[in-house]
Amino acid sequence: MRQFLFKSFSSDFRLRHVVVILLASLLVFAFSLVHSQWAPLHRWNRAFGDTALVLLAVALSLGPLAVLLRRTRGWLVWRRETAIWSVLLAFIHTIIVLDGWVDWNLIRLFGFEYSPQFQRYIMLQHGFGLANATGILALLFGLVLLLTSNDISVRRLTLPVWQHLQRGAVVFWWLVLVHLAYFLFIHFLDVRRPMLEPNPLQWFFVVLALTVGLLRSAAFVRQWRNSVPVNRGHR
Repeated sequence: MRQFLFKSFSSDFRLRHVVVILLASLLVFAFSLVHSQWAPLHRWNRAFGDTALVLLAVALSLGPLAVLLRRTRGWLVWRRETAIWSVLLAFIHTIIVLDGWVDWNLIRLFGFEYSPQFQRYIMLQHGFGLANATGILALLFGLVLLLTSNDISVRRLTLPVWQHLQRGAVVFWWLVLVHLAYFLFIHFLDVRRPMLEPNPLQWFFVVLALTVGLLRSAAFVRQWRNSVPVNRGHR
């Protein structure tokens, strides 16, 4: 019965979207509870950002798992939906930051604040600006992947070109990790003013990132070994 339900959901992309939406909703709620001690702005922007990262990690792990474990190959059909909703949640995360943190004043997003003394914007948060620039670049990569994550794009771009484009997901992942690392370990160290408490999920995300990296590395090694011809000795 369980296998039948899994196949039923896996064969219909609409049902896969429903399942991923439900899972994402549960994760957003769970992460909001973890961050409940923070102001609503930080509580919800972190909840959506954390969920986006988990879904992206899942999407990037399904391929390596299929290489390492044959029985997980049926899970590959879920990769597109998890990646799509990862980008959409990252977009919501960005909107919350723009609206609640910098009030749609884009120059503040890059670490600038208006100084009455100098009567102009001056750089106050160097790391904040660089981390957000990295996040925006990651989101742009993600949006390109999102807009081409459909069968129409596969047909129009041709499969080789589409596959090459989708490999940009790895670039997306690394940009997200750089953005994440700043807000997990550096942002709260600013001593000039009271800052947020460290994210309680710091080491969870470190383990998650390492797990994805190890899975992808192990899959690479497996594929490399399988592609190397076996030298047979002559009698």
